[in-house]
Amino acid sequence: MKVLNSIMAAMLVAGLTGCNSAEQQTTTQAQAASSVAPGAPGDTPYWAYSGKTGIGTSFEAYKNGQYSDQASTGAVSKVWFSLAKGMITETMFGLIHQAQIRDMQFIVTGDDFVVSEQDGLKNTVEYLNTDEQGRPLSLAYRVTSEDEQGRFRIIKDIFTDPDAQSLMVRVRFEANQPGLSAHVQVNPYVNNDGLNDSAKVAGDALLAYSQGEHFLSLQSKQGFKDASVGFFGQSDRLTQLNKDKRFTGYTSTGEQTGNVTMSATLGEIKEAAEFDLVLSYGSTEQSALAEGQKTLSRGYDTVLAHYNGEGDFIGWQDYLQSLSVADLYAATKDGGKLLNTSALVLKAQEDKTHAGALIASLSNPWGDTVKAEQGHTGYKAVWVRDFYQVAMAFLAMGDSDTAKAAFNYLPKVQVRANTPGNQGDSGWFLQKTHVDGELEWVGVQLDQTAMPIMLAWKLYQGEVLTKEELSNWYADMLKPAADFLVDGGLAKILWNDVQITPPLTQQERWEEQAGYSPSTTAAIIAGLISAAEIAKLSGDDKNAVRYLATAKQYNQDVETLMFTTKGTLKGEHVDGRYFVRIAQSLDTNANTKLAANNGRQGMDKKLILDGGFLELVRYGVRAADSASVLASLPEYDDQTLAENLRVKYTFTDAQGESFPGWRRYGNDGYGEDEKRGTNYAEGGVNTDGQRGRVWPFFTGERGHYEIAVAQSLSGEAAEQKYADIQHTYVRGMEGFANNGMMLPEQVWDGVGVNPFGYDMGQGTNSATPLAWTHAEYVKLLRSLSNKAVWDHYPVVEQALAK
Repeated sequence: MKVLNSIMAAMLVAGLTGCNSAEQQTTTQAQAASSVAPGAPGDTPYWAYSGKTGIGTSFEAYKNGQYSDQASTGAVSKVWFSLAKGMITETMFGLIHQAQIRDMQFIVTGDDFVVSEQDGLKNTVEYLNTDEQGRPLSLAYRVTSEDEQGRFRIIKDIFTDPDAQSLMVRVRFEANQPGLSAHVQVNPYVNNDGLNDSAKVAGDALLAYSQGEHFLSLQSKQGFKDASVGFFGQSDRLTQLNKDKRFTGYTSTGEQTGNVTMSATLGEIKEAAEFDLVLSYGSTEQSALAEGQKTLSRGYDTVLAHYNGEGDFIGWQDYLQSLSVADLYAATKDGGKLLNTSALVLKAQEDKTHAGALIASLSNPWGDTVKAEQGHTGYKAVWVRDFYQVAMAFLAMGDSDTAKAAFNYLPKVQVRANTPGNQGDSGWFLQKTHVDGELEWVGVQLDQTAMPIMLAWKLYQGEVLTKEELSNWYADMLKPAADFLVDGGLAKILWNDVQITPPLTQQERWEEQAGYSPSTTAAIIAGLISAAEIAKLSGDDKNAVRYLATAKQYNQDVETLMFTTKGTLKGEHVDGRYFVRIAQSLDTNANTKLAANNGRQGMDKKLILDGGFLELVRYGVRAADSASVLASLPEYDDQTLAENLRVKYTFTDAQGESFPGWRRYGNDGYGEDEKRGTNYAEGGVNTDGQRGRVWPFFTGERGHYEIAVAQSLSGEAAEQKYADIQHTYVRGMEGFANNGMMLPEQVWDGVGVNPFGYDMGQGTNSATPLAWTHAEYVKLLRSLSNKAVWDHYPVVEQALAK
């Protein structure tokens, strides 16, 4: 009798009484279950795969330029999610970089198999809400995953609740054979790391928590069977089932914290089964549970309608209708599908505590080999350069409210006398920060100090900032930035202790080398000329003269400092005359060796090309037909250069049409290892085979240059040029989007060992979606529609012509 009771107790803990035989064979052959899971602290935690095929969050309206529960959309939901390889991956709550889970996986078991979503299922991604032309109207997704052997399908609908701190998932299982059961497993990373977590079964819910301050709940409308917690890789459900098809459940992870999991059996599938689940968040156990119950009570239809903005609800459809994207559809080649997606994706990558805080990407590059043992922002942080690109895209879409909120945010990331740890000069903008302004990287990149001034001028020209507002910002933020671009100063904060002498920058736009950079110098000149105009409007004529004079001096030195006449590249289209990527001495023709970076040894600067010189044209510093620019294009486009030094590659779409792409620069090491197939800096160590791949936004940059060329043409020649730009550069950028219409940072260029079996032009495990790429696409459409470069500064062109 004692033995029988122990068996019954084990079955009750696992929730298995009354289950069918298949469930008993695969998940219910449990022995007497312990209440505390063994195996603490679990396996080493890592972040998720970075090539996202979708991201999402609810649309929230501003009130007086800030997010507020008193705005028209009500309580602000601060939950974000991402999708990768068919799975729900990092979800964030609170600040946009505060991840709460690594992934949420569904598992199907049968008499003789265990298959989880990480096992290479065939995945498709669709948008739940589209117009008649198939253009997405919200960031609600349907992900369908099919078993390779045809035994089952998993169909997930995924979106957040705009009225709660929760993520809703409706999952439907379809079985093509009897005896299958469905399960769910979540790997919490509460408060942005994979350690120091605890988990427990709490009645009808599962809970994970960290330090008693951050709580995550998993609940189901249909309830759970054999709900359990464990330590990842040791006592979690999937590990146990994969090991011997047996499972022992646990109700708590005990006193020792670690890398925990929460899991449950959802039920028997039979022919089909559907379940509504919710992940919810809070600062207490009670609030996390209550947020989930709120979502489940409202139900799938109501929550989705609110998320979409249907009927009286305010949501994503309302946001899209407020934009001027419809007039850009004619400039696209896909009818506007990627444009709508880009508009939604750019707005979704804004923090909801700090309005206007625009991050680079809702991902951690090469995350699956980056340890998650401590808080990590990845690209979920502010770089002022990326920030500028996105703010300009909002202006191009007609969203002046977000552009203005972004500009108003900028003082948070400017170095001031009271910036924590600052012992040097102020006025410059920080390299990388958390959205709340917390310092992360503190290198000086002078383009990031110029771009806020440039943005201010564009906002004023667009009547987003009044003259009074502009003058106030001049005194508070813009004059200190302009002064730094003229005088330089001591950057002394955290590890950094260096004297900056413009236009020599401590780091160029790739954050790797000091020197004279064409792209950085283009921004400095445009920034100073914009500052001169703002100074005049603010009554500061003395500094207006000083800023303009300095800009003109920098302009006179561009070719002297950065254009070589004795280049050493070898190729079919090389004549030795071109802009170098960066120069570190006053003699451009000197054999100066650049510093090693990203696992690559430094090389003679005259061997290293990049497309930064095109920014001289974009901003109005050089004409499209200037001699130095025209001389540099053949080398930039030469596909006969040695593989390591070559930057241009040609891709082919499904229709057999070709389009171009470019790497950042020759000898770039910021990418997968071409010799070994490993991720970038896998294990925290750079390797000699690392290779930076093609970045899709360069296709947009080149498209902008070609628009500048087209502006010098007229009649039929001009119209043909614009048509060619649409066919080549617009279509090319659309061709780089993945099946969720996310645009990546990098795509596979066909060189070396292929780590994930990528197709040519497919996004790699770098950052996807990259906000800069989506922004460049939007701006290209606006430029093509206007037949004028959106980022162009006529005032720069006019000032330098005098």
